[in-house]
Parts: sequence; C-alpha cells; structure tokens
Amino acid sequence: MDPFVVAVDRRLGAGAERVPTDPVARREHVKAMDTAAAELLGIVPVPVATEDHLVDVADHPRVRLRVFWPGERRSEPVRAAGVPILVYFFGGSFTMGGLDWRGWDAVFRARAADAGIIVVAGEYSLAPEVRYPAQPEQCWSVFEWAAGHAAELGGDASRLAVGGASAGGNLAAAVTLMNRDRGDRPVRLQILEAPVLDLTFGHLDPWASSPALPRFVLRRSAAPVVRDYLGPRRARRREAYASPLLAKTHAGLPPALIFTAEKDVLRGDGEAYARALAAAGVPTSCVRYVGQTHGSGGYRHHTAAADHLHRDIVAGLRTLHEPATGYPAPSRPAGDRR
Repeated sequence: MDPFVVAVDRRLGAGAERVPTDPVARREHVKAMDTAAAELLGIVPVPVATEDHLVDVADHPRVRLRVFWPGERRSEPVRAAGVPILVYFFGGSFTMGGLDWRGWDAVFRARAADAGIIVVAGEYSLAPEVRYPAQPEQCWSVFEWAAGHAAELGGDASRLAVGGASAGGNLAAAVTLMNRDRGDRPVRLQILEAPVLDLTFGHLDPWASSPALPRFVLRRSAAPVVRDYLGPRRARRREAYASPLLAKTHAGLPPALIFTAEKDVLRGDGEAYARALAAAGVPTSCVRYVGQTHGSGGYRHHTAAADHLHRDIVAGLRTLHEPATGYPAPSRPAGDRR
C-alpha cells in the first residue's frame, strides 16, 4: 500500500471507535467521522455559488439536488451554448452520504471550479428505509432536471456528463442505461470512480486485499449491504439498473473514464465494466491507481495519488469544452463471427 495512504489512515484512525453494524447507526457514526476527518485533513471548501432544488419523482420520494457553479456568482441563463454540466452521485454503500457531508461538498466545489463546469449533485433516498428501484429512478429524475434546466442554469444540454463514486458510480451507470433506453440525451462522458457494478458479487477481487482471502468471505461481508439496498428478492441483483455490468448490451452508452484502486476489492467491477464497454464499441479508458484503497482518492493535499486523481478527472471534464472526438468503428476480436 502507498505509505502516504497508510500515514493518513493512521491519523484518521487514531481514537476511532468500532463502526456499528446497524446501517442507520453506522450512517450517523460515519457522518461524525466525515466531520472529524474534514477538520483533521484541513478541508477548506472552495467559494463557489450554490443553489438547492427539490425534484419530484414519480411513485418515489422527491429528492434534493445542489447546483455548484464554477465561480462565486450564479451563471446567468443563456440562449446559446453555455458551460458543460456534470451530474454526479455520491457514494456510501447506498446507506449513507449526502450533499451536506463536508468531504463530498468539497469535492463538488473543487471540480466545478477547476474544470470550469456546472456540477449538479443529486441526493437519493438511503437504504434500508427506502429501497431499490427508488434510487435509480430518483437519480434519473435529477439527470432529467439538469438536462431540462441547462439553459436556465447557464449550462449546455449538449455537453452533459454523468458521474459517481462507489454506490454512486453504480447509480451513474444505471442512469446512462436509462438514458439510452428512455431519453437518449447526448451524454458526452461518464466518469466512474471505484464503482460497484455487479451486485451478485461475481467480480469482487479478493486478491486486492489478500491472496489468502476466500471469495465467499467477501461475499458474506457484502451481502448485508446489498440486502439493505435491494431487499430480500435475490433476482433483483441481476437487473440491469441494479447491476449495470450485467446489462444485456452496453452498446450505445457514452464514452467512459473509469478509475479503480489496486487495494480495493471492487477493482474487478470497474475493470470488467471497462472491458464490457470497449467490447460493445464504447470508447473507454480505465486507470488503476497502484497502492490506493477504496477511499484514498479523498486524501487530496495529503497523498500524491489523490492529487493526481483530481487532476485526471478535471482533465477529463475539461474535454467537455472541446468538440466531441470521433473514433473509428472498433474491430471485432479474432474469431468473433457475430
């Protein structure tokens, strides 16, 4: 493991109590840890303009979203092209996280300012109080709101990106599938950070933790989280909007930029998704950060890798300001007779 990550983990873990197993109690515990970590790591939010909105969702609870502009003033509505828009969903095992958590708030502000874009960060109901399929439907409604209000925000609905981390990466990938199936808006990019994309656990990678760790141990530890989110019906784990990696086809999805971490058992999900997208003809780039853990991308200004990850994501988002790149049709692998 990256020794800088070890050093930060040691600082953050000093005096930490055991995390509760109950999902609601765990949420409150981790929220308190988020506040403490922000203080310990000296996280200072970039001063940018923000605005909250509530969005109605058919047959599911309404949700809140927060708009982050790239400067300290709200952009004026535009008639012609505005700036690109990133619709993003936070991570937290489907059971925790939120727009007011200091770590996520700092991320959204920094990306809006550094990439010169509008970030629309969407909340979703947390499990187990509310379960699937509410969350992908809520995220879809946030995406539709952002696209429909782009000009009003000073943005450009032809320069949309969708992104998310961990569970939020799952929901972002689901939104791209829903967009293809329902709306087909011109999404230019999807950015997935350490995403969980197969809730059947078929791509968990025990080697990321230890060569001696049996896969069944990983599955057993992950099962309660998936049960909290999906409920007791095991068949739901294979639905495309629950496990985007298992969709029947990935053709027609937007170009993807995927980041995984060497010391994260979820690395197999993101890397398998990159292969599936590329095989379906989707321009895809996947980067594995050596020596990094599932959450160490949040250690900006404390580890070189986290700073580089931020610059990588900002560079990807800045391409939205440029004309879209056209790629030749990919060749089929040798022996593929389809």
